Amino acid sequence: MYTAGTAFLEALKEAGVSYVFANLGSDHPAIVESIAEGQASGRGFPSLLTCPNEMVALSAAHGFAQVSGQAQAVIVHVECGTQALGGAVHNALRGRVPVLIFAGATPYTQEGELKGSRNEWIQWIQDIADQRGIMRNYVKFDYEFRTGRNVKQVVHRAMQLAKSDPMGPVYLVGAREVMEEDATPVAIDVTQWPPIAPLPIREEDARAIADALARARRPLVVTSYLGRNPAAVAGLTQLCRRLGIAVLEQSPTNVNFPPDDPLYMGNRWSEPYQEPVLAEADVVLVIDSDAPWIPSTSKPNDNAAIFHIDVDPLKDDIPLWYIKAQRVLRADAATALMQINTALDHMKPDTAAVQERTAHYGKLHRQRAQELERREQPGSVLTGEYFTACLRKYVDDDTIVLSETITNYPTIANHLRPSRPGTFFLSGGSSLGWNGGAAIGAKLAAPDKTVINLTGDGSYMFSVPSSVHWMARKYGTPFLQVVYNNGGWRSPKMSALAVHPKGYASRANAIGVEFDPEPDHGGIAAAAGGAYARKVEKPEDVDAAIAEALRVVREEKRCAVLDVKIPHL
Repeated sequence: MYTAGTAFLEALKEAGVSYVFANLGSDHPAIVESIAEGQASGRGFPSLLTCPNEMVALSAAHGFAQVSGQAQAVIVHVECGTQALGGAVHNALRGRVPVLIFAGATPYTQEGELKGSRNEWIQWIQDIADQRGIMRNYVKFDYEFRTGRNVKQVVHRAMQLAKSDPMGPVYLVGAREVMEEDATPVAIDVTQWPPIAPLPIREEDARAIADALARARRPLVVTSYLGRNPAAVAGLTQLCRRLGIAVLEQSPTNVNFPPDDPLYMGNRWSEPYQEPVLAEADVVLVIDSDAPWIPSTSKPNDNAAIFHIDVDPLKDDIPLWYIKAQRVLRADAATALMQINTALDHMKPDTAAVQERTAHYGKLHRQRAQELERREQPGSVLTGEYFTACLRKYVDDDTIVLSETITNYPTIANHLRPSRPGTFFLSGGSSLGWNGGAAIGAKLAAPDKTVINLTGDGSYMFSVPSSVHWMARKYGTPFLQVVYNNGGWRSPKMSALAVHPKGYASRANAIGVEFDPEPDHGGIAAAAGGAYARKVEKPEDVDAAIAEALRVVREEKRCAVLDVKIPHL
């Protein structure tokens, strides 16, 4: 037996897919039969993991790809399953994560004309005019298999696009009749389907940027996701130390620069004030950032020279977007930084100026560090800052941390202070619920690492914890989950107060964002997946709770959930 379904699974294996995160339906008989046949014949297809929720499935593929760099696959059920992927597709797009999504399509014959023809009533009500249109705003490529004869070629083209910068999700559709077709095996040489090579900048641009940074009085780098490629972090660190350039992170999604380096100026999110180091910068190099500043509250001064390097500098899929840069360059950050550093080898920067800049920024770094240390001190009430500082002691070289803490994003960045590239991740998007599935994917990608998943109470519930913890138990992917529980959605409240600081909402006791009565966060995980569950409400209980939870994860190989009560909204 060799059908289009067999060819599809074989192509995924050839493309380096280890896991297919699947939510199967009536459109997948060919896939189900091919998997069973493959197990019997020893074809060695990718492992199929049962995912009771589609958002969790795609989030797991997302997390796996972030940790491993390898694109995985997701299978969902027609247009219903496609819609149920929901915000996970947004996250994969904005996070520039390669993943192949396959959905069946309702059969296109109804009288038994072909194998796979309609034989269930749902196949009429699942027939819509443009199933691929559901995804078109969120994927790099969408296509429908039209014959079993070129299924493998289409899969490899899709993967080639998914893995090419700017990376992202791709979407394929196949009706039952097509997937059931008998097919002739096709030999594929995967070396002939490579992603595009990392793009460099022009040598003249490298020299111009190096010269501008060397001559600047207050040079500054702004970045958000440069650390997606750990090699870029080393290049940025080398450049900044050579010239005394400060680094400011804007809503960082990765480790982009060592936070303990004297040139590190911290991280910004949506704070409503002007960032001083951005205002005083005379040369700003923006590398890999979707929103390097928020002009209504914080921006460079009008005389600053701005250079912009990005894998996606024009942000083609963000309709309203611009920054006033004098050079805009599409390039791989690691490659461009290597070129700029090479250009510097042929220059003689002013040593005294470099020392002055380094000393200036070092003073600001020390002042910031002192303020952060003050916030970490224990008090009568458990705070996110104190808990995170305690957790920091348990994060070692074998730990991967995921964060979807939303209004506590700054708390995590400032007080956990992750420093090793490739070990700290945000989703890259803004649709909540990524964290649980991503933790499963991260653990599958790095089974010998300890995975710690930090989430707000709102994003915890968005993550479908019953599905997450059932999967974690079934597939042996234990992780520590910390719920920063402030009793509701603080982000909408902050947004309302920012626009209406003295309005009715500022005086109301309840504005529709409170979780009252409070869910039993740990109890959900315990019921669904046998997780260890514990509430943490006092500063003196923190260390013991973290230690025991990590013991359970590492020794008992089951998840642990710490419900950490921090000040209410």
